[in-house]
Amino acid sequence: MATENTQIYHERQRLQFCLLHSLNNLFQQKDAFTRASLNEIAEKLVLDDPSKVSWTPLSVLFKPHYNAITGNYDINVLMVALEGKGKSVIWHDRRNRSSLINLDDDTLMGIVLNVSVIKYGGLWKSRHWITLKRIDGVWYNLDSDLVAPETYKDDEEVREFLDCIINHGGEVLLVMNDTQ
Repeated sequence: MATENTQIYHERQRLQFCLLHSLNNLFQQKDAFTRASLNEIAEKLVLDDPSKVSWTPLSVLFKPHYNAITGNYDINVLMVALEGKGKSVIWHDRRNRSSLINLDDDTLMGIVLNVSVIKYGGLWKSRHWITLKRIDGVWYNLDSDLVAPETYKDDEEVREFLDCIINHGGEVLLVMNDTQ
């Protein structure tokens, strides 16, 4: 059980680097990933893509897997980044409720969510990455938009939150520790 001495690493939102923040929050470590390391992954994905996108003047800013200025990395970058750390990702079928997720699985490192966000009175629509993680037996919402991590009182409260995310079209990704 978490105690008063439990240290929670929580990186706050900057520009559109929510995937970077989510990954560092998941690993509970500053610079587990950096902007440079995620950019490198995104650039390698472009080079490895057999259907390479042709260059346009906008290609300088808007890359296939991220925005060069603001971040905003896509799922491909997440998958490669986690695989590089020996993790696997299971995409939860959103036709199913969260009751099918084993929150007590010892190999479950955490949960990464991708949700729609609307800001500035509907003028800005985007996606946002959020990490949920169990630390010392307590589940935390480590959303980089939060001022501080939020705790869940029990697994049922986590499931209610996940079902709300699923019901609103969010994606639920289970990050698993490699068991080999």
